Amino acid sequence: MHIVEQLNDLRGQCRAWRAAGERIAFVPTMGNLHEGHITLVREARKQAPRVVASIFVNPLQFSPTEDLAAYPRTPQRDAELLTDAGCDLLFTPDVDTVYPHGQKTHTRVEVPGVSDLLCGASRPGHFIGVATVVCKLLNMVQPDLALFGEKDFQQCLVIRRMVADLALPVTIITVPTVRETDGLAMSSRNGYLTAAERARAPVIYRALTDAAQRLRAGTAPPEAEAQTITTIADAGLRPDYVSVRRAEDLGQPTAADRDLVILAAAYLGRARLIDNLRLIRPS
Repeated sequence: MHIVEQLNDLRGQCRAWRAAGERIAFVPTMGNLHEGHITLVREARKQAPRVVASIFVNPLQFSPTEDLAAYPRTPQRDAELLTDAGCDLLFTPDVDTVYPHGQKTHTRVEVPGVSDLLCGASRPGHFIGVATVVCKLLNMVQPDLALFGEKDFQQCLVIRRMVADLALPVTIITVPTVRETDGLAMSSRNGYLTAAERARAPVIYRALTDAAQRLRAGTAPPEAEAQTITTIADAGLRPDYVSVRRAEDLGQPTAADRDLVILAAAYLGRARLIDNLRLIRPS
């Protein structure tokens, strides 16, 4: 696996692959990789003969009160995992490469509407940072396809909308959430949890599973949301939100909507955990 830091080196290698008629799949990450990331890389390998991954902890998507400085960084282990998974090239730009004129005056990409709900409401500006850096990385790599995990369901919708609105020539592929054996969605921030907190964390997935069963049985979304919040809070977590939404666009579901997603975010110790569960409601 090649590891490059400079944009010219990245573009030179990708240009050579394209000249040889080889498609490129791209997996952007913030590092501290786990099996969820590696699943994306393995799927990318199935989709294209060349796989590029990036590691960049994007400061633009962190608010001043969030954990940018403490965000875990494990570059050597990450490189080993990516090599074993079949990644061809790892791009590790620094902040000056991604934001050469500084962050305050840098052009930003905003996806109105879908960015303003749920995590967007709790973390103002977060999805502007996400959309901006993903747009930049897609322009840097110019892949044929890019892969993202469905644990970040709202993020996936933001990126799909951005790609469509800006007519970017890339196919977005989403991959189902990878979970621990007890159901906890894999996340780099799970490393913040103490042993006691880690034992409580799977309640989010269990509560979402129960909510999905209630919704299929005819429970109204507001009631399912309230019950899920109570379950999560009773386990010692601090719920941020639980919301039943239309999967297509995160709009409020009507009685006629069948394709739904239940999204949740909760605080546990130092960690803010998110998860979601998609379901088809019977007609």
